[in-house]
Amino acid sequence: MAVCDTCGNDYDKAFTVTMGERQGTFDSFECAIHTMAPACAHCGCRILGHGAEASGTMYCCAHCAELSGATGITDRA
Repeated sequence: MAVCDTCGNDYDKAFTVTMGERQGTFDSFECAIHTMAPACAHCGCRILGHGAEASGTMYCCAHCAELSGATGITDRA
């Protein structure tokens, strides 16, 4: 069995996630998201989709990007 990097649970159905140079072992998608997903620079929520990026900073949406001073970002084309 493998131990979850987030919660420490020793679980027989654990899986590994690789993102660039980062890698982790998890017992659930919830734990994987908590550890691996980037956080919005404005509100702190975990970004589960594409999000929005401005000057190398990640936001969950255009609204949060705008509130942080980014311009020219839209959620829809």
